This record gives sequence, C-alpha cells and structure tokens, in this order.
Amino acid sequence: METVTLAEAKAQLSRLVALVEAGEEVTITKRGRPVVRLIPSTPVRQQLPNLDELRSRLPQQDESAGEFIRRLRETDRY
Repeated sequence: METVTLAEAKAQLSRLVALVEAGEEVTITKRGRPVVRLIPSTPVRQQLPNLDELRSRLPQQDESAGEFIRRLRETDRY
C-alpha cells in the first residue's frame, strides 16, 4: 500500500490509477491524515434470467415458423 499527499496525488494521478488497476491500494493524505483510499473497483455483474424461465414466460405460437413467413409474404406487409 502506497501513501501519498494530496499534492503528490494531483501531480501523479495517472501513475496512482495504474497502481490501483494492478491491484494495489493507495492512501491519499491531507495534512498528514488519511482522507482517501483508492482501491480497485469490482464490476457489478447483472444476473441474467434463466433461459428456461424466459422461454416459459413467452406466449405459445399458434403457427409454425414456415407458415408465419408464408403468411407475411402473401400479405401486403412484405
């Protein structure tokens, strides 16, 4: 863990960010007292729904995919 003053942190911010990206912790002090601690951020992972659950919530289709495409081709929407 590295400790730097606020003035040093302003001048060396890119280097400090690189240290934190590498997994180190950096403490920034103001007038000799620690005021900020830089730590690596952990990305928030969004939990995706289970595919089976998602499929079960979809409405059941009345016609096959082939019939659906044929119907679209025969109508003026195509």
